[in-house]
Amino acid sequence: MDENENNISGNTPEQEYIPRHEKINNDNYPAYQDFFAGYEPQPPTIPETVPDIRKKLNTNNEKFIIILFIIIILLAAGLSVYGIASDIFNSQKVIGEIKKQSHVVVYQQTKPAGANDLSNFVDENGRYTIEGAAAAVKDSIVEIYTYTDKTQTRLSGTGSGVVISDDGYIVTNTHVLDENGFHTVHTTDGKVYNAEIIGRDAKTDIAVIKVENTGLVPAVLGNSDEAIVGEQVIAVGNPAGLSNTVTDGIISAVNRKIRSDSTGFEMNCIQTNADISPGNSGGALVNMYGQVIGITSSKYVSSSYEGLGFAITINDALPIIEELIDTGFVGGRFRIGIQLIDMASPEKIIMIESELGFELPDGFEGVYISVISEDCDIYNTELKAGDFITEIDGKPTKTYDELYDNISSKYGAGDKVPAKCAHVEKNGKVTYYDIEFMLMEDTSGNY
Repeated sequence: MDENENNISGNTPEQEYIPRHEKINNDNYPAYQDFFAGYEPQPPTIPETVPDIRKKLNTNNEKFIIILFIIIILLAAGLSVYGIASDIFNSQKVIGEIKKQSHVVVYQQTKPAGANDLSNFVDENGRYTIEGAAAAVKDSIVEIYTYTDKTQTRLSGTGSGVVISDDGYIVTNTHVLDENGFHTVHTTDGKVYNAEIIGRDAKTDIAVIKVENTGLVPAVLGNSDEAIVGEQVIAVGNPAGLSNTVTDGIISAVNRKIRSDSTGFEMNCIQTNADISPGNSGGALVNMYGQVIGITSSKYVSSSYEGLGFAITINDALPIIEELIDTGFVGGRFRIGIQLIDMASPEKIIMIESELGFELPDGFEGVYISVISEDCDIYNTELKAGDFITEIDGKPTKTYDELYDNISSKYGAGDKVPAKCAHVEKNGKVTYYDIEFMLMEDTSGNY
């Protein structure tokens, strides 16, 4: 083997291998010794402890989180404001789009062809349905307005009327009118006419007015004696100013003797359950043949019970209507010329005692005279306001009915009537005396 081949380290045989650290510390290398000469080793720098490092990191993290949280809040607030503003500006557009998308389809149908043809509302015998009867009579029912002044600015009331002739005669109730008032008539075609009073009768509550027009549609008057219980009827009038209001019902009873709540006068009436309110006064009770068989009046009603309405029978009203047209008043009517309070009830007796200021003696009976008219013959007798009429022609008299019946059964206008009267004193003493008075003819319609 070659000598060079055995020298693996690459050193010559004369050079001995010395480790590097030994070379640096070997005295044979003075240059290194000079390099380290005067060098003082410094103490090692002690690094921060782990807890300190964590503390700094935690502080930095907290600051970062707070800043990040504030940024998030600001972003959220900004987005909220933007969203609200956007909603406000775009709400109408959105609502419009929703409406377009949620369109509701409504189905509507018309009646079959000819359903409203009046010929369908009447049978071969001339009997109408309710629709037909209402259509047949509607143009004959008018509305009456009563004013207290000529300029027609102060309205005092309204009512109804039934046209009975094409030249303008109209039947209504006396209480609908004002004797000294001004009246207008409103027809279904919207026309308005001034009306004058032809005649009025407070006893029966029947009156006639007239307008200057020839184009009115007269009602067909029926025969109220033919009315039967259970027959279908309608009432047509203008309650509360609601023109041509129709209510339906049946005839509940016929030939009812009903007394007016204002005059006490008794009339033959048809009872019905068709609604009759104050605005219906002067309107018509109509059968299913379109015929007027009664004149409705709120003065002939029951205020205590519902479903009790009354109409003056047309057969009883017609003679009064004709006489009012001919003469302006009902002939043969008399008036005594007194206003009275009778003893028909305990309440009225209390009223009399209140007027007198003391109680009446036990068992005393009579009609109390509160007012005596100066234009009547009875004013010239011994009778004075505050006294009583106790007998008429020897018959006891303590109620209005007894007074009227005792006189009308035997006497008329122009006749002299004997009567017994009484003056009652506070101490209970009663002084009786006799008088005789002449009945006055009533042409005013007020009695």
